[in-house]
Amino acid sequence: MRNGLTYGLLGLPLAFVALPLYVILPNYYAREFGLPLATLGAILLGARLFDALIDPMLGRVSDRLFARSAKAVLLLGAGAALVLALGFTLLFFPLAGVRQAPTALAAWASVMLVVTYAAYSALSVSHQSWGAMLGGNEAQRSRIVAWREGLGLIGVVLASITPVALGLQVTTAIFFVALLMGWLAWTRAVRPVARRVSHSINASRTVALWLPFKSTAFRSLLAVFMLNGIASAVPATLVLFFIQDRLQAPRSMEPLFLGSYFLSAALSIPLWLAVVKRLGLASTWLAGMLLAIAVFAWATQIAAGQTIEFAVVCMLSGVALGTDLALPGALLTGVIQANGQSGQSEGAYFGWWNFATKLNLALAAGLALPLLTLFGYAPGVRDTAALDALVVAYCVLPCVLKLAAAAGVYFFIIKKPESFAHDLL
Repeated sequence: MRNGLTYGLLGLPLAFVALPLYVILPNYYAREFGLPLATLGAILLGARLFDALIDPMLGRVSDRLFARSAKAVLLLGAGAALVLALGFTLLFFPLAGVRQAPTALAAWASVMLVVTYAAYSALSVSHQSWGAMLGGNEAQRSRIVAWREGLGLIGVVLASITPVALGLQVTTAIFFVALLMGWLAWTRAVRPVARRVSHSINASRTVALWLPFKSTAFRSLLAVFMLNGIASAVPATLVLFFIQDRLQAPRSMEPLFLGSYFLSAALSIPLWLAVVKRLGLASTWLAGMLLAIAVFAWATQIAAGQTIEFAVVCMLSGVALGTDLALPGALLTGVIQANGQSGQSEGAYFGWWNFATKLNLALAAGLALPLLTLFGYAPGVRDTAALDALVVAYCVLPCVLKLAAAAGVYFFIIKKPESFAHDLL
């Protein structure tokens, strides 16, 4: 427990960053400063794509620092945490002279987002690589990931409550304290031992950057991860539209739905870890996908006013989310071990992994929102055709994508043990 807490605590403030930037920031800039939502959407998308592109390079930097010492990685983490705190503050509290000019404010938000995302990526890639380098059997690997992601979910819940209940200034102060405590705890975590990078790997930075794609197991796992990630990101992008127009629930209930989703995910992780001991990582992940498909199939029948039923949908889909949070990272660690690159290339792998995670969010918005517009839905429109389009995008599309991901797990991972470490199954 002590080892899990000292390593995983940093996951709490890192998750604290994600929710405000996606949920609070657009509303805050539009309400407080009058910046158009279309402009904000373009800024967020551009900054996120840039952030995704630099992740693989940050992964290689992380590998080089691990090859020196764990202390070098912690120093990088300290610098990234300071920049992250500064960027977060300046993003939500722009200078007085900037606030009055829309063009200057848009430029300010763009720069601060790029700075904040870059610092976040540098810190999170190094932190994830650290956990992967600790190694161990599949139960130990899944526990390490579960501590990080479980504490991250607590961060998401706090970040969804504190801005409304306590205000952004108090939220920022809490974030600072959590970030400092997370880094200090990280310095006391068990330190991984990096192996010296071989001459063939170190000879070319370009070769090292693309090294993970030489692995069939990594390519298969990444493809499944992206399909599944888009399937999870689509309903996350559309959930407020579904609540407001399909469910027609009071806005005061929105925190209840979101909170039950994330809390269920956090509480389900220990249960899924127990299942891993009996079924293995891949089969347990498959079970979580099948649960999500069943839940969203049921959600197609949810009508206006059925708030209790939708709360159950949120809780059960949160339980399914627990597998997405705790298991894919542990599977990736096993792939690295099976490829004989443990202790030397984790940063490269997790750089591409984070690239895929961020690309999932962009693709989900790019896939779902144009489809809704094409079929006649717009926020506040509640005619039958528009609501049917919303149901298809929110419920049916994720089911189709999850089915494809589940097929990928079964045929490319479970049925092809020669491409994976034996204990991944």
